[in-house]
Order: sequence, then structure tokens, then C-alpha cells
Amino acid sequence: MKRIAVATVILTSIFTSCVSPKIYKDLEARHNDLKELNKSLSAENETLLADNNQLKTDLEKLQEQYNKAVQERDELQNTYNALKANHDALKESYNALEKNSSEAIAKNVQQNRELLAQLEAKEQALAAESSRLEQLKNELESRSQRVAELERVIAQKDAAMHALKNAISNALTDFEGKGLTVEERNGKVYISMENKLLFSSGSWSVGVDGRRAVERLGNVLADNPEIAVLIEGHTDDVPYKGSGQLSGNWDLSTKRATAIVSILRENANIHPENLTAAGRGEFAPIASNETPEGRAKNRRIEVILTPKLDEITKLLNEM
Repeated sequence: MKRIAVATVILTSIFTSCVSPKIYKDLEARHNDLKELNKSLSAENETLLADNNQLKTDLEKLQEQYNKAVQERDELQNTYNALKANHDALKESYNALEKNSSEAIAKNVQQNRELLAQLEAKEQALAAESSRLEQLKNELESRSQRVAELERVIAQKDAAMHALKNAISNALTDFEGKGLTVEERNGKVYISMENKLLFSSGSWSVGVDGRRAVERLGNVLADNPEIAVLIEGHTDDVPYKGSGQLSGNWDLSTKRATAIVSILRENANIHPENLTAAGRGEFAPIASNETPEGRAKNRRIEVILTPKLDEITKLLNEM
């Protein structure tokens, strides 16, 4: 998927100015399809989190069933103990009457047989309930282990992303106050760089300070090969008025995202398959475009770092 997205961006950038309108529209439609796929993957991540919560709810219900089964077993045990005590008393009576009356003995024998039949039935019920209780206990322990493992993996991912956020903040500390922010939200790390740090107006050529910031970011990413990296280009809503090389803000934002990817790829320790470039144009603003300050905030590059969820998905499928 990521390779398709990158290929789409590159083809869009190369052929925008030289292909027919029909081909360009086809490429643009394909680009929109890839955007929808990206949204679908985000929804899938939210579904995985919802599944985890549902598993916890199921675990609580199973615990309630287990507790109820324990109570029923105890009640059966108490009934069994009472019947056994009654049986023992009758047996003593039987021994006493045996010396005096054959009629009383016969009656006592019948009572003993009935009582023994009741005891046997209770023993069978108790054994069946104990078996069901053991089965519930084993299932509860198995579910608990899988939930604990899932929580451990999620905690590890969160801790790793927190450590990654701190490492990036430390690496980019020289650029504080220059339009660069680093945040951790929803298990992801977001690095936002305003265009004043990276590009001149209407350009997609990265300046000296911007290149230095991206290279430092790349050094941290090289030490974290299990992180997916999405680079998004954003513009304000002022129409692009540059050369004929680009058709508008969307093309410009794509070019800028691809320029960041090109710098990151200069680091041989970053896996290319982890990188995705996307142009968002003016359609994902974070501030009002009614003021110069707001437009400046909207002209930015966002780098979104996401942990790979293969291990979590596997655990969910096993539940």
C-alpha cells in the first residue's frame, strides 16, 4: 500500500505537466482511492482498540460466571454434607435396631437405599458441576493470559512511542521557536514543521536549516526500523501562482512531502518501505486561513510516526 502511495505521488509529480487531462484525472482518482485506503486503515486501528475493550468486557462476564459456578458448587457440597450426616445417623440407628426388630431393620434398610440413591445422584451432580467449574476456570485463565499479553504489548508500544517522542524532541531542540513542534497523541508521534523552517514561498526546495532538521529526524528514525513514517504536505488556501510546473496547491504540497522523503532516503539505515509521502493541499487546515498567522500555521509538513500493529493484530485473532 505504501509503495503504491509513493508511486502515485511520484507519477503525479512527474506527469502533471505533460500528460493528457484524461490520464491526469485517472491518476488523481487513484490518488483519492489511496487516501480512502489510508482512512480505512485508521478506522481499522480504532476497531482493534474497540475489540480490545470488548475482550475485557467478555473477560469480566466470564469472571462472573466463574464466581456463580463456585457458589453453586459450594451449595451442592453443603447439601451433600447434610445428606451424608443424615446417612451416618440412620446407619447408627440401623445398627441399634438390628438387635431388636427385623421389621424395623427392613424399614431402615429401605430408607438407607433411598438415601444412598439420593447421595449417589448428588455426587454425580457435584462431579458434573466440578467439571464445568474446572472448564470455566481454565478458559478464564487462558483468556486472562491473552488479555495480559495484549495489554503488555500495547504498553510496550506506548512506552516505545513515548521514548521515540523524547528522542526526537532532544534531537530537534535547536529548532524550538522556529515553527517546529513534537507531540504524542493516540499512540502516535506527530512532528509539525512550518514552511518558514523548510521552504521559500512557492518552492519545494528545502533550505539549509530545514535540511539540518530533517537529517536529525532521520538519524532518530534510523534507530527505529519498526516505525511507519507518513510525511504529509499542507498549504494554505491561497491559490498557487508559481510556474507552470505545478497545477496548484495540491501538487505543491505533494512536491514538498516528496522532497522530505528524498532527504530521509539519503540515510541508508532508514528502510524505504517504511516511508510514505502524501499531499493534502489546503484541505486539512489547523488554523483559520483568514489571518496571516493562521495561514502560516497551515503551510507545514507533518511527519506522523505510527508503530506497526502486526503483533497486536495476531493476538486479537487468537482470542
